[in-house]
Amino acid sequence: MKDVYIQRVHALRAKKYNCAQAVACTFSEEVGLEEDLLFQIMEGFGGGMGGHEATCGALSGAVAVISMLSSGGRIEANTKALTYERVSTLVKGFKEKAQSLVCREILGEDDGTVLLDCDACIDDAVILVSEFLTELKKK
Repeated sequence: MKDVYIQRVHALRAKKYNCAQAVACTFSEEVGLEEDLLFQIMEGFGGGMGGHEATCGALSGAVAVISMLSSGGRIEANTKALTYERVSTLVKGFKEKAQSLVCREILGEDDGTVLLDCDACIDDAVILVSEFLTELKKK
């Protein structure tokens, strides 16, 4: 299934989706939201939140997906701790591969040392979400 997600995310990138949009929209069916809505929600998270200053957009898209799949949808659902735990695992996995969470650092904009390119970041984010989905189905 992981390969299907990788193909899907690259097809979305080819349509000029930013990293956050591509990752989140790859899982639109799994989270039960229309792709157009996810596209709109995630737009400002691309490019390291609009200019490579902050968190990698691919990671932001993955966090959004994990949140939507983990949250109970209501404050009284008390799912926040579980969601935080799952997101923490995702973030740690991403950071192991990218060596940073910050877009400009990953792309080497300050020192010229590219840690990963955007395609590698979206691949890693999609793989991590795919692994999460596999684990979720086992439970």
